[in-house]
Amino acid sequence: MLQKLFGFDPSKHNVKTEMMAGMTSFLTMAYILAVNPNIFSALSVQGMDTRAVFTATVIASVIGTLVMAFYAKMPFGLAPGMGLNAFFVYNVCIQMDYS
Repeated sequence: MLQKLFGFDPSKHNVKTEMMAGMTSFLTMAYILAVNPNIFSALSVQGMDTRAVFTATVIASVIGTLVMAFYAKMPFGLAPGMGLNAFFVYNVCIQMDYS
């Protein structure tokens, strides 16, 4: 089953190693779940709810990672990029005054 879904070859891979790699990747990326809503909280006056941003970040990360896992069969975690989010919030919304 793992061979069909992910291209897992037992002669080259170890399930324990792959699980540890997945957990490490998640913990490396988990800060985005806290940082992204904090960046967008600067827009709370303009209608951005912190809980909604957190939920959207989780959903986007899960969908992106699952598409990468099942469709592309690549071991990459995907999440919103902090650089683009910071640019959008501080330059486009705050400095240029777009809502």
